Amino acid sequence: MPELPEVETTCRGIRPHIDGQTIKRIDVRNGQLRWPVSDEIYALRDTEVVSIKRRAKYILIELASGNHLLLHLGMSGSLRISDPAEELRKHDHLIFHLSNGLEMRLHDPRRFGCALWVENAVDDHPLFSKLGPEPLSDAFTLPHFIQTCAKRDRAIKLHIMDNAIVVGVGNIYACESLFIAGTHPKRSANKISKARLTKLYDAIRFVLARSIEQGGTTLKDFLHSDGQPGYFKQQLEVYDREGQNCRKCDTSIKRIVLGQRSTFYCPKCQS
Repeated sequence: MPELPEVETTCRGIRPHIDGQTIKRIDVRNGQLRWPVSDEIYALRDTEVVSIKRRAKYILIELASGNHLLLHLGMSGSLRISDPAEELRKHDHLIFHLSNGLEMRLHDPRRFGCALWVENAVDDHPLFSKLGPEPLSDAFTLPHFIQTCAKRDRAIKLHIMDNAIVVGVGNIYACESLFIAGTHPKRSANKISKARLTKLYDAIRFVLARSIEQGGTTLKDFLHSDGQPGYFKQQLEVYDREGQNCRKCDTSIKRIVLGQRSTFYCPKCQS
């Protein structure tokens, strides 16, 4: 699944091509996504794009009318800018024709993504009402993080992946952050010292910031808006490295399942 760094990279990739442009036409080739695409989406026609933002793993495209196009890439989706001459792919479900002659195409093989028309402000939208702070924002503070951990008797990996605590710490980056912080993924959140939580807080911000800088994780389901893969995969320390030696201590990387997600860790470096 495209995670926060991939979605942020997508926003940065499409922004120069759609900012200030007018959506001239919308083709809905297959509207059966996570939620059926409503005919309301056609209200975006002949309106100018004034901003492109990210909230958690959602892409928010604001129009001059004050309305928004809310996009999610689901499990395997991508959003790319294309020349109209480029052949459409089988799973290009939504095509947005822009005033500069380019097209923005939503590609989603599994159709777990969404494209919603949101009238006016989006902060009160049901999808956003229970979201926690952005991990790289000033709202995600160390005291806030420590306070949330003190109240929860659950595995720390599940805690940091809870979008009500902090948004966007997906499976890959949770595994990597816990490794850097030297914390075992199954440790109870409320039994971890403030010193360890401080290391984890710093690790979360470091891993996500580094991944955004490097362009997102190279996974088969994610491509940049320009069709090029990201470059973070090669630097993963534990994720998807079961049975391989830890780069720090040579101990074999282990895999367990937490919250129905594969979890990778080093049994010597993480306690």
